[in-house]
Amino acid sequence: MCNQYRTPESAEAERFWRIHEGRGRRPLLPPINVFPRSQAPFIRRARHETGYERELVVGQWGLIPWFAKEPKLSYSTNNARGEEVESKASYKDPWKRGQRCIIPAISFIEPNWESGKNQWWQFRRADGAPWGLAGLWNTWTDKATGEVHESYTMITLNANAHPLMSRMHKPLIDGATQRPLPMELQDKRSVISIEPGDVDLWLAGTMEEARALLQLPALELFDAGPVAA
Repeated sequence: MCNQYRTPESAEAERFWRIHEGRGRRPLLPPINVFPRSQAPFIRRARHETGYERELVVGQWGLIPWFAKEPKLSYSTNNARGEEVESKASYKDPWKRGQRCIIPAISFIEPNWESGKNQWWQFRRADGAPWGLAGLWNTWTDKATGEVHESYTMITLNANAHPLMSRMHKPLIDGATQRPLPMELQDKRSVISIEPGDVDLWLAGTMEEARALLQLPALELFDAGPVAA
C-alpha cells in the first residue's frame, strides 16, 4: 500500500499529461506531500465534454463511496486492492462506470523492514518523469448541504513476486512461532504505473482494456533507495 507521495506542480502535470487550457478546475498548486484524506490533484476523462478530453481535478485522497453517510469515513479508502475493485462495495461502481484516473506523483514513500526496524525508502522514476499512478475517482454529494466532494483512491497489486516491491512493508508474523510467514503467505503491495502511451486507454478504454493495464511496474522504471536521515 502507499500512504504518502509527493505531487509535481499542477502546471507541470498539465503539460506532461496534456491538459488543455480551460479544462477542469485548473488548480495552480505547488508540489505537496500527500497523506490519506489530504486534498490533491488527479487526472480523469473530462466529465462534461462530448468528445474525449482530460481534466485536472482536486479531491480527497480516500474515495467516498456512494453509500457513505458523511464525507469523513471511519475506515481507510486511500488504497484499493486491484484484485477487489470489481467486487468490493466501495469501488465496484466506480470501476464499472469507468471512473478511472491518473494520480500524478514525483515520488512515493514506502517502509522497508529488512533491518528489523522501519527505514523509509523513496521511489522515483529512473527516466526523471513523474509517475502516473492508477486510481479510481468518485463524486459524492452531501444530501443535507448539497456540497459536492471529489475523491479518489490509488489501486495496488500483490507484489510478493516483485524483486523490489516485495522488500517493502513490515512482514506478516506467524502467531505461533513469532517469525515472518513465508513470502507466498505475505501480502506485499505495489502501486500501478500507467505509462504515457496507455493513458488514453486507461481513462477511456473498455473495462477489459483497463483490466489488462493492472500490472506491476517493471523493475527498470524505478530509482529507489533509503531516504537520507
